[in-house]
Amino acid sequence: MSRAKPGPADRSITVGSDFLHLDVAEAPPGGRAAWLADRLRAAIADGRLPVGSRLPAGRVLAAELRVSRGVVTEAYQRLGDEGHVAGRGRGGTVVVSAPAVPAPATPEEPPAPGDVFIAEPGAAVFDLLRSAPARIDLSPGVPDLGAFPRAAWLRAERSVLGALATPELGYGDPRGTFPLRRAVAHWLARTRGIRADPADVVVVAGTAQALGLVARVLSGHGIGEVAVEDPGSLGARQHLRHAGVDTPPVAVDTQGLRVDELRALGAPAVLLTPAHQFPTGVVLGGGRRRDLMRWAGEGGLVVEDDYDAEHRYDRPPVPALRAALPDGVFYCGSVSKLLAPALRVGWVLAPPRYRDALVDAKRYADLGNAALPQLVLAHLLETGDMERHLRLLRGRHRRRRDAMISAIRTHLPGAAVHGAAAGLHLMVTFDAPLSDRELAAAALDRGVKVQPLSWHRHRPGPPGLVLGYAASTPGAIGEGVAVLGEVLDAATPGRRRRRTAEP
Repeated sequence: MSRAKPGPADRSITVGSDFLHLDVAEAPPGGRAAWLADRLRAAIADGRLPVGSRLPAGRVLAAELRVSRGVVTEAYQRLGDEGHVAGRGRGGTVVVSAPAVPAPATPEEPPAPGDVFIAEPGAAVFDLLRSAPARIDLSPGVPDLGAFPRAAWLRAERSVLGALATPELGYGDPRGTFPLRRAVAHWLARTRGIRADPADVVVVAGTAQALGLVARVLSGHGIGEVAVEDPGSLGARQHLRHAGVDTPPVAVDTQGLRVDELRALGAPAVLLTPAHQFPTGVVLGGGRRRDLMRWAGEGGLVVEDDYDAEHRYDRPPVPALRAALPDGVFYCGSVSKLLAPALRVGWVLAPPRYRDALVDAKRYADLGNAALPQLVLAHLLETGDMERHLRLLRGRHRRRRDAMISAIRTHLPGAAVHGAAAGLHLMVTFDAPLSDRELAAAALDRGVKVQPLSWHRHRPGPPGLVLGYAASTPGAIGEGVAVLGEVLDAATPGRRRRRTAEP
């Protein structure tokens, strides 16, 4: 007996009452074979019957449609004469080619990839940038996806499925599965200094959903304004605004968020990234932390996005704000930078007075995250596989960071590098005769994808770029930064000569 895996030609069609929604009552009198051939031809053309699929046996389809077998035989013969199907003996009748369809009209001049940077960034700007073709992607916020621990994930999956009780396949707790909430509580205690009970943890679909849910909770309590860092994440700002919350800016300097400016602003809440500020990379200084604690103690609320907290190379860890101020901090974390954004798993710890409202918001958003990935992730967290993976990532990311810094020194002399001690990206600022959007557009037209710093600013500031290094090889990083240097050379007469003359 052959044990070969079925190929495309073995994909048979199981006929049922819904097969292509065929209704023989639509056929004209005396024209059933032509009608059936037309319907099958259209299904082949639009992909409902793809090339390689096997049509139903004639007698089966005839019985299903309540027509004579000769009607089906004639319809198949017509398609065979046109070259769209072929008989394969015991293999049945197989679709071998699709009718030609006119190509959609294309603009005379298709837009250049860099056009994504021309207008003010809208709601879909990150989707547009992700879909833009590029040889080298230096976008920030993406880990080394090639390092995803597939073997460990598969082992955990088998273990979880082998022990899974049947009732666990039903609807679950909107807060998330208990094993993951317990594992997250343990993980945060080990890595972030946070003491939390599993009941404190609400599992969400990444930090993006976390921000939307928190904004909804705050709005329900009469808080319609959340101050944000400037510069700060455009994506985070977009999610808050979509939830109906205003986002006034507060300046960031070398010590992090300006708490004096936050006080003067009078906003009731603030979103910040204290462990590794996006995009500058600064750590919230000790004095600023104490000032922020005093501000929160006077009634202010903090939304802590623990961005890149685990990815540190040349500095000691800093504790999460939530560890010192559990009653005044919404704490948000995820595995997007630890494993992969595709998992869409994160968590929120709310101040006790907002916990029930957060659970309600999650319940009515989607009834809770998918349970199986949660259970697999819990296994990775509790067995030490996540720590082992993080150690691997730190080594890889450090080497790639070093490659980017070296390339910047070579190809972007004079550029200032910010945030090198931790994270998955660098911020660079520079003097240039063109804006950072123009530089990003020119780079994308040459196959290199970066983000302009101005996207993440509220107020005007020096031009710059936000460059991710974690997802690219050292060679690709060097090539991409070299393209940025060439773009600046072309825009700055004499720059190449000055760079060449430097020792």
